[in-house]
Amino acid sequence: MEKLKAVVPSGLKGILSESNPEDIPSTCSSLLEFFQPLPLFQKVVRELTDPETALCAKNVATALDFKQKGNEYFSSGDYAKALAFYSQALRFAPMEVDKLDEMLATTIYVNRASSLHKMGLLIEALRDCNRAVVLSPCYAKAWYRRGTANASLQNFEDAISDMTVAMNMEVSLGGKNQIKDKLKIILDQRKRTMRESSSTNLHNDKNLGSCSNTVSTDETCQIKLQCVSTPSKGRGMASLSDIAQASLVHSEEPYAVILLKHCRDNYCHFCLSELPADMVPCTSCSISLYCSQHCQAKAGGKPSGSNSNNYSIPKSVPPDLERYIAKTLAIDSGYALVDANADHFFEHGHECGGAHWPAVLPCEIVLAGRALVKSIVDKGHSKGGSETIESLELLNNYAQMTLERKLETHIYSIILAYCLQQSYGLEFSLTGASISQLVILICQIKVNSMAIVQMKSVDAYGPLEQSRSQPSTKGALTSNIEQIRVGQAIYPAGSLFNHSCQPNVHAYFISRTLFIRTTEFVPAGYPLELSYGPQVGQQEFKVRQQLLEDRYSFKCQCGGCSEMNLSDLVINAFRCAKPNCLGTVLDSCMAKHTQQKVSWLQVIPNFGSFERHLPVCYILILHSSWFEFLSCQSIY
Repeated sequence: MEKLKAVVPSGLKGILSESNPEDIPSTCSSLLEFFQPLPLFQKVVRELTDPETALCAKNVATALDFKQKGNEYFSSGDYAKALAFYSQALRFAPMEVDKLDEMLATTIYVNRASSLHKMGLLIEALRDCNRAVVLSPCYAKAWYRRGTANASLQNFEDAISDMTVAMNMEVSLGGKNQIKDKLKIILDQRKRTMRESSSTNLHNDKNLGSCSNTVSTDETCQIKLQCVSTPSKGRGMASLSDIAQASLVHSEEPYAVILLKHCRDNYCHFCLSELPADMVPCTSCSISLYCSQHCQAKAGGKPSGSNSNNYSIPKSVPPDLERYIAKTLAIDSGYALVDANADHFFEHGHECGGAHWPAVLPCEIVLAGRALVKSIVDKGHSKGGSETIESLELLNNYAQMTLERKLETHIYSIILAYCLQQSYGLEFSLTGASISQLVILICQIKVNSMAIVQMKSVDAYGPLEQSRSQPSTKGALTSNIEQIRVGQAIYPAGSLFNHSCQPNVHAYFISRTLFIRTTEFVPAGYPLELSYGPQVGQQEFKVRQQLLEDRYSFKCQCGGCSEMNLSDLVINAFRCAKPNCLGTVLDSCMAKHTQQKVSWLQVIPNFGSFERHLPVCYILILHSSWFEFLSCQSIY
């Protein structure tokens, strides 16, 4: 990027510096004409899109290397490290059934299932076995591992069927004997369990004590909102009626969303939840990871395995087992849950294939590509045009941008247009008019996108289960709740909620869905305003003003910034050194901001000392909803 910016002529930079939104098609055309014949530009585009240089494609050699390291750690008993290497191996292993290396992914899934089983993660081990048999239905070892996982879960009927299938699939005598011995053990376990269950009623419910990580989002929003306009903040949201505290006022799915780069190894690339131990990789590239095959399918990853009738079953398999095999192959494929004819945008579809531009370009640029492609798909266009993204109706900050940002946005838009043309199946026109839409869209994302935040709890002494099993642990168990920015998304309606450093609504996320609730009683017609980031309203006046101006291109004029409030006064203040004084000592910088917000402060005795950089102690006396400041007798 820096090299491309450096070669742009000063004359063209001058035109960009003076440009307004209506000039963008012209500036895009001029910059495009300059870059197209430039060897440096062609090299950059080729490195980002050429399949021959794709860094994110599947790679057998890399997968085998990770698999070998996983085997070594498994042999040494370090199952956690073995699990990590097997997961890395799956990211690079080809999974298409028509490839010669189709058994590679199957054996890695089976090996990872063994590691999960050793670690006591039985459900995860069973899911990996399901994936292995979907890839290779005639692989005896996959059925054997599935049988052991089902036996540990006390699913004895399935375990017996799994072992019987494995027996029919196994060709070696030694393998058959091993399966026969394991089957005998499982039959004995079933008999013992049945005797125990008949003598006690403690285990009548097989699912007793089970819990679900899913959160119900069935609550519907009954509150009617309206879009209002104010002189200081422009468009905003307000309610037509009084709203009680903690009321749900808005919920919305994102128009476009992307996982941030620093979370790619730990969070699902579709639902943005934390990845389980048996995460699922994309079938066509090594970038995306998913919490399940359902999320993989929803994102647009290609189906893998033989989840149809295109596999051959040995003639020795009886009809009842053949039916069991067919039923098992449909258990965990995930793709049956996604209707191909449904109105659903597969956001990873145009990025999937191995080209590494989605991994290299900044997240907001890739997000712009997803939004543009979604708009094209929704409207049925085959070419980008001026009408492509007008339905978003989002504001942009182009006029307030510096020359550096304008130039950078133009260059990224041109590069993204080339990447979309190479990766996207439809024709994407490379003209000033179409690229100008990307410039506007990136500016809109800069101002209107929301950071998706997930809550993460870190226990001081390990998992809660461990603390219960080790009561002798010294000290109390404590948890630190941390807010993690995991994603960036466009919510067309959610972006209409204005900002306040003293908000009356709170935004939170369940998966990728936005929810907004009131934090206090809000009367009818009163603006609904939220904070634009974790703890923004708790930062000092100067810091938050600069942050909001840099990130969202507006000067905050909310009550917290235009009126006196406690946090601004004490966040960087010092306690008065005079005995028995409850006042605070303000430095000259804080006094300056205080003077800007409260003109009557100048009538306080000795106020001129602020201008001489002499801090004065003030006593804060609360009167209903405002603060009065009285001077402490002496100046320090």
